[in-house]
Amino acid sequence: MPLHNADIAAIFDEIADLLEIRDDNPFRVRAYRNAARTVGGYGREFKTLIDSGAAPPKLPGIGADLSAKIDEIVTTGHCAMLDGLRKQMPPDITELLKVPGLGPKRVQALNRELGVSTIAQLDAAAHAGQIHDIPGFGIKSEQQIQQALDALAAQAGQSARFKRPLAAQYAQALVDYLKRVPGVDQVVVAGSYRRMKETVGDLDILVTAAADSALMARFIAYDEVKTVLAHGETRSSVVLHNGLQVDLRLVPADSYGAALHYFTGSKAHNIAIRRIAQELGLKINEYGVFRGAQRIAGDTEESVFAAVGLPFIVPELREDRGEIQAARAGRLPRLITRADLRGDLHVHTRASDGHNTIQEMARAAQAQGLEYIAITDHSRRLTITHGLDPQQLLRQIDEIDRINAGSAGITILKGIEVDILEDGALDLPDSVLQHLDVVIAAVHSKLDLPRQRQTERLLRALDQRYVNILAHPTNRLLGARGPSEIDMLRIMRKAKSRDIALELDAQPERLDLDDALCLMARDEGVLVAIDSDAHGSADFANLDYGIGQARRGWLERENVLNTSDLKTLLARLHAGRDATP
Repeated sequence: MPLHNADIAAIFDEIADLLEIRDDNPFRVRAYRNAARTVGGYGREFKTLIDSGAAPPKLPGIGADLSAKIDEIVTTGHCAMLDGLRKQMPPDITELLKVPGLGPKRVQALNRELGVSTIAQLDAAAHAGQIHDIPGFGIKSEQQIQQALDALAAQAGQSARFKRPLAAQYAQALVDYLKRVPGVDQVVVAGSYRRMKETVGDLDILVTAAADSALMARFIAYDEVKTVLAHGETRSSVVLHNGLQVDLRLVPADSYGAALHYFTGSKAHNIAIRRIAQELGLKINEYGVFRGAQRIAGDTEESVFAAVGLPFIVPELREDRGEIQAARAGRLPRLITRADLRGDLHVHTRASDGHNTIQEMARAAQAQGLEYIAITDHSRRLTITHGLDPQQLLRQIDEIDRINAGSAGITILKGIEVDILEDGALDLPDSVLQHLDVVIAAVHSKLDLPRQRQTERLLRALDQRYVNILAHPTNRLLGARGPSEIDMLRIMRKAKSRDIALELDAQPERLDLDDALCLMARDEGVLVAIDSDAHGSADFANLDYGIGQARRGWLERENVLNTSDLKTLLARLHAGRDATP
């Protein structure tokens, strides 16, 4: 079975989980965590490189031992170290890590104190009131665990959703495979994937091909197919080994546009378009646009929209959130593109929890076509990431000045991702922050404060003179942690008054702001900063996910802070500091 980078990363993550649960050396744990992140974000498939006989790439944190394990995984489909760890630990103990709020340390404590190693045992312990007496837990933690277990039980009957980068690896590999089938012409992934949603429930693939093509037979014979749900001449459905369902449809060329429209738009968007068609005496379905028995459009998506008197609406907007009315009025936004971004204002280095030097990150950003980056390592409060104290930050400022003085082609801005403390104060004093070009304020602790307290905390932080950007504002982690309770309208209006931007953190685990909040920021006139939150040189690819989210949120070039040229950017950043709180 083919193994993608995401599969290798998952193995390294599980090794790190098991090592941490058994209280192994923290540096060893971190090495596997970093390796998982590096491998998962690498732009080329390791399997393709190894199969071609190419030398393995030299990546930060991937030494000879980890490189050998990658080769072992790709070659055999297994990792002997992981197999050994699984035998040493209780079966399924890593399932406990799926419970929001339970990290490896807490799982270790539950196992040590109560013998808990399964979800069922955890549920029983919570109902029996046994958890709150364990050091480090308490009544509130026990209640939160029970609530999380109840939520997981409610979701048990629902289909799993896959984060976009994971779905993309499987989608692209399958598209490439299908394109090699003789007689195949067009292959496109439709559905929520094409609308750039942050998670994907399944894949809808449309294909045009010659009548005698072996498309369907080749599809169900794909190496990664675990189960064939349906198999026919024009439609087949399978489930891959990772649980992702894929539906393949063979469509005639003259129906291609109608099918692509039908299988791309959300249910609400499609209903609204069909309603307009009905008012015009037309019928729209996946086969075309019809007036009576006569097909009048359907070979292209443009023809489908034109048949109902509308200009083309890009896939990202097809959610029935005002795009049809905007199209009718000629007010569709000119959505931001990746080429519009001039810089990245949230970049980490090995000075805190990143994997590369300042110079290496700058070169990688320049290769991506960026004109400037801001180095924003963590501040001292976040000890787990080796955050910088004032003296370390001042030394980094001097280092950046030296690098800028001797380099060309990209400008490195001096910055920090400074922690917002529980009372809204910042983790570093103004006497240090005043020397920086960019100050990103972020919450990393006390994420579960009540709505009023969390809102007031952020409002006080936004009143701090040197703050330029509020990082990942709701602090959600997709599939792992919900957003903090915050009055976002108050936050946005305060940010607007202080000329502070809100961040769209493009890390695919976050994608925070979500699309609805991007749209709210646009309506409120608040600038958004689309940042990679890069921790390694490959992470600038995150910007593509951020652009997709921004487009779903109707953002245009002028709504985004880092589409500005450097001179305009610096003026905007300093304008916020001069605004009166």
